[in-house]
Parts: sequence; structure tokens; C-alpha cells
Amino acid sequence: MATAATSTAYPYSRDQRFFTRMAIGMALFVVFAFGQWALRGFSSPTTAPVWVHLHGIAMLSWLALVVVQNQLAASGNIALHRKLGWTGLGLVFVVAGLGMFTGRMAIELHRVPPFFSNAYFLALTHFGVLIFAAMVIAAIAMRRNTQWHRRLMTGAMILILEPAIGRLVPAPILGPVLTPVSEATFQLCVVGVMAMHDVKVRGTVHPATRISALAVIVLFALVMGLSVFPPFVSLAEGIAAG
Repeated sequence: MATAATSTAYPYSRDQRFFTRMAIGMALFVVFAFGQWALRGFSSPTTAPVWVHLHGIAMLSWLALVVVQNQLAASGNIALHRKLGWTGLGLVFVVAGLGMFTGRMAIELHRVPPFFSNAYFLALTHFGVLIFAAMVIAAIAMRRNTQWHRRLMTGAMILILEPAIGRLVPAPILGPVLTPVSEATFQLCVVGVMAMHDVKVRGTVHPATRISALAVIVLFALVMGLSVFPPFVSLAEGIAAG
């Protein structure tokens, strides 16, 4: 009876379970990827700079917030969902700011993974979070249109899967070209899951799902292009030189 009442009051709740599961699945994937990376000895929490820890806390907070927000939507607690949404707007700026700062400091302190160039890493850590933030802001702006809102939010989550994927693929073997190709391919496959859901429930792919795929492609092309763009390469090398 409670489920039926919720579905009547909030028609979107009929397939909200899909988006809730997507949020939980992606959050668990990110935690697993970073967790196994640390357990394998590829990172040292005790020697990492404080801003790296702050960046990690901000990202974990974001993952938790997205999961909670989807759970609230599924339960019909829209009032609390909306209140927490404004908290999310503030948090996304923190995530973006710390992401860019951490990326820049990694270059300055020569902590960039050896299979990435400084220019690639600078482009990825800056434009990656900027496009992520733009997706979230667009989702909040479309909050009154649930179908757009939740797909854009899911698309933003898909964008930040990149660093987690990078910790699971054999980057030293794949190299500086195939590594980002494999990451973008994985992300597009996740978008494909949402597209298949769209076709199942709507008969066609939602425009917001198409935008999510476009965001992945644009970010990939932008980062790859800037990584070999001479003025940008000079900028990154200048940061590395101090």
C-alpha cells in the first residue's frame, strides 16, 4: 500500500529503483577501486599531503550524498531531498576546487603518475571537474523536471568514474593513449546502461542521457587535445618547474 501511494504521488518513483541502484553501484565501484589501490601499496595515506586527504573526504561526501539523495527520492521524502540538494550545490564547488588544487600540486611536487604527461594530468584534473560541476549545476537548474534532473546527476557521477577506472586498468601497459581510451569506453558503457533503461521505459533514449554521453566524449577529446597543445604543454611544464 505504501509503495502504491508513493507511485501515485510521485510517478517517477516507478523506475527510481534503477537510478538508486546506479548511484549505489557507482559509489561502491569508486570505493573499491581506490581501496584496492591503497591495499596494493600504490598509495601511502600516511605520507600524502593534507589536501589529498581533504580531496578524498570531499569526494566520499559527494558519493554518500548522491546515494542518500536517490534513497530519499525513492522513499518520497522530497522535502529533505530538496534541502540536501542545496548542500550538494555547495559541496560540488568544494569538490571542484580541491580537485583542481590537488591536480596542480601533484604536478608541482612531481607526484603525477609516470605514464601520464604533466599536460594531460593538468587538463584532466581541471577540465574534468569543471565539466562535472557544470553537469551538476545543470541538473540542479532542471530540478523541477525529474527526468532531466536525475539523468544529468547520473551523468555527472559517470564523469567522476574516470580516476577509479584508472586504478583498475593496467595503465603502465596500455600507455598514455589506450588508458584514456579504455576509461572513456568504460564510461560510455555505463551511459549505455542508462540508455537501455530509457528505451525500456520510454521507447527512446532521453536527451539528458545523450548529453551525458556527449560530456564523456567532449572531455576525452579536450584532454587529449590539450595534452599535445604546445601552449598548454608549456603551461604544465612551467608548473612542474616551479
